[in-house]
Amino acid sequence: MKLAYLLNSYPMTSTTFIRREIAAIERAGVPVKRFAVRHWQERLVDPQDMSERGRVEYLLSGQGRRLMSGLVRHAVLHPRGFGEALEATREMHRAAGGGFVRHSAYLAQAIRLRARCRDLGITHVHAHFSTNAATVAMLCHRLGGPRYSFTVHGPDELEQLVENSVGDKAQHAAFVIAISAYCRDRLQAYLPEHLHARVKIVPCGLDLRDYPSDPGPPPMSARLLSVGRLCPQKGQAEIPAAIAAAADTAPGLSVVLIGDGESRAAIEREIAATATGGKVKLLGWRTNAEVRRRIGETRALLLPSHAEGLPIVIMEAFAMGRPVITTRIAGIPELVDDSCGWLVEPGDGAALAEAIRAVMAASKAKLAKMGKEGRKRVMARHDLDRIAPRLIALFAAASGS
Repeated sequence: MKLAYLLNSYPMTSTTFIRREIAAIERAGVPVKRFAVRHWQERLVDPQDMSERGRVEYLLSGQGRRLMSGLVRHAVLHPRGFGEALEATREMHRAAGGGFVRHSAYLAQAIRLRARCRDLGITHVHAHFSTNAATVAMLCHRLGGPRYSFTVHGPDELEQLVENSVGDKAQHAAFVIAISAYCRDRLQAYLPEHLHARVKIVPCGLDLRDYPSDPGPPPMSARLLSVGRLCPQKGQAEIPAAIAAAADTAPGLSVVLIGDGESRAAIEREIAATATGGKVKLLGWRTNAEVRRRIGETRALLLPSHAEGLPIVIMEAFAMGRPVITTRIAGIPELVDDSCGWLVEPGDGAALAEAIRAVMAASKAKLAKMGKEGRKRVMARHDLDRIAPRLIALFAAASGS
């Protein structure tokens, strides 16, 4: 078996988990060719992500002329296959409600990917996310390229199953990975029954070698930590008001936010409105090593999301033996319950403040017990060195290896 991974923009600060997954597969003895549609336009901050970028072959970035000539050449040399792929492209264009130029670019990328897979002897292509990378993988296969699979994460993907033609992609895929039971159930509710068995649950995970074998109990400080892209789906704009409300019973309470994004201005306005400038600090993106260090220094992780798949940062907090405050949505309750964290309804500011008060009032023994339970769950369910062989077995079966 010769395996390739195909992503949209890669590497990205928010997709470190994919880099770790690829590394785990390679540690298990299977080399992985990295393809991506384009460079990520934002600045990378982690040295490993910067190094990873040099290992990626890009299909679109700087390849416009080559893609167009390849499309024309393929249409002339393989008219029948090209016609079938073009009709599939038109169907996806109609399902998406527009974007003919964009979908034509997917077809050109698929032709390029097919040629490179042929040159390299690639027998299976796996895409993360059911969006454009999965589109390119499917078109490549329908042009005569290798078999493919893709991972569905959510949350947006699960709300755009029709627009992303996930039914067609699942129909032609060797299998589809869901990262949680919630994700699997949503997919199976949408897909025809004969495709249900094609959906496999394989969670994302961590390289647990990056984390201490005994992280120790959470510190009895009044510091919380929130990590993630600053966006409405993550709910960070609700944090300043919750901190202001809980501060009356928790002297010295503060929270550090790591990440950046479109909600930064909204969060800054909320900080000003709640007079929490001394209690809520925005750091921007930080390296993975610094994130781990800061998790170790915090009493608990704070993640008031409105939409998620199953956040990697919760796994990271658990790996460091830290409990979490988060929301009862999507796949989160499959990992978090009251034995290792606090679950609140998304958007419930009063409940969020009450959970923060509960964290601050918890004894050292209780916090340590919760942290140990979270770590136990991550070690059992989200160890990439255990997950990688499961992925390899699926890829090998699909490629006949």
